[in-house]
Amino acid sequence: MDLRITDDQQLLQETTRKFLESTVPLESVRRLAEEEPAGFDAAWWRSGAELGWTSLLVPEDEGGGSVSGHGLLDLVLVAEEMGRLVSPGPLVPANVVAEALARSGTPAQRKEFLPGLMSGDSVGAWCLGAAAAGIESGGQVRATTRDGGVVLDGATGPVEGAAQADLYVVTAGTVDGVAQFVVPSDTPGLSVEPAHSLDLVRRFAQVRFDQVRLADDAALGTPGSAVGDIERQLETVAVLQCAEMAGVLDRVFEFTVEYAADRYSFGRPLNSYQALKHRFADMKMWLEAAHATAGAAARAVDSESKHAPELVSVAKAYIGDRGPALIQDCVQMHGGIGVTWDHDLHLYLRRMVVDRTQWGTPADHRERVALAMGMEKEEG
Repeated sequence: MDLRITDDQQLLQETTRKFLESTVPLESVRRLAEEEPAGFDAAWWRSGAELGWTSLLVPEDEGGGSVSGHGLLDLVLVAEEMGRLVSPGPLVPANVVAEALARSGTPAQRKEFLPGLMSGDSVGAWCLGAAAAGIESGGQVRATTRDGGVVLDGATGPVEGAAQADLYVVTAGTVDGVAQFVVPSDTPGLSVEPAHSLDLVRRFAQVRFDQVRLADDAALGTPGSAVGDIERQLETVAVLQCAEMAGVLDRVFEFTVEYAADRYSFGRPLNSYQALKHRFADMKMWLEAAHATAGAAARAVDSESKHAPELVSVAKAYIGDRGPALIQDCVQMHGGIGVTWDHDLHLYLRRMVVDRTQWGTPADHRERVALAMGMEKEEG
C-alpha cells in the first residue's frame, strides 16, 4: 500500500475490496470462467461503475470525477484490488477508451459515447492496429482517405474485451503516420473472432476491418496529435497493469507466508528453515520494489512528468520480470498442491503472465527506457 493515500482514497480501496470479496470471490471467478461467455456479469459491471470505476479519468464537467483530485491515482487502487482477487471485468480497456474520448474526442463524440461508458451500460476497447510508442501491434490496420471519408482495412489482436465492446478506439497507419478513429462495434465490415487466452476470465479477440467506411468526424483528435495521445494511452494502460500485477503479487505472497507458517515438516513449521527464510526475504524485496516502481510510475503519469514514459517502462519491465519468478517460488513453497487445478495459485500466475506480455513485454519496455535515456543524453 502507498502510505501517502488520503482518507478518501483509503475508503475507495476498502469499499472496492469488500465489494469484490462479496460479489466475485474466487469461487465465482472460476464459475464465470466456465459459464459466462463475456467473462463478467453485465449487471455486476454496472454496479462497479456506480462505485466510480469507469469515470475516474473523466473530468467533472463531462460527468466524471475523482476521489482525490487525481483520478489515475484513485484508479490504480481499484486495479490493485482487482489483482488481489484476479477479478473479471474490462477495467483497463473501458478506462483507456473513456480517457481518450474525454481528452481528445469532439463534443459530439463525448456526448454520444462517454455517458454509456461511465455508467457501465457500454464497454470500450482499444485496437492497436499500427506500431506506436515503441510497442508492436498484433496486426496491421491501414486507414485510407476515400470519397470524403476514411476506409479501414486489416486486422489486429489480441484485443481485450473486443467481443464485449460496443465501441473501439482504433489506431491505424496512414500515409502520414498513425491516426486514431472512433468506431462503433456495429459498423459494417467489422468482425470479431474470439481468441484463446491463458487468463481464464478475461476475454480477448481478433478484430478484422474489411472495407470499414467511416465519416470524417470519426477521427479521434486533431492532425498530428495521435502520437502524443497514443503515448498517454499506453502509459495509462501500463500503469493500471503494474498496479494490478502488484496486487496479484501482494496476495500470493500473503497466503504463501500463511501456508508456510501452518505447514509442518519434520516437526517444525516450514517457515522456520533458514534456507526458506532467505527465499522469503528475496520475495519480500521484489514485492516492495514492485509496489514502489508501480507507485512512482502512476505519480509520474498523473503529474504529466517528462520522465513518465521512462518510469512507466521501468515499472512494467521490472514487475514483468520479477513477478512470474516470485509466483513460481510461491508455487515451490506449496509443494505438490501448488501445481494442482484446485489451488488458486495458477489463477494468479495466469493473470500475471498475460499482463506481463500485453502492451509490451519487459524487453519492449527496456528498449523504451534505453531510447528515453539516449534522448536525454542528446538533449543534454
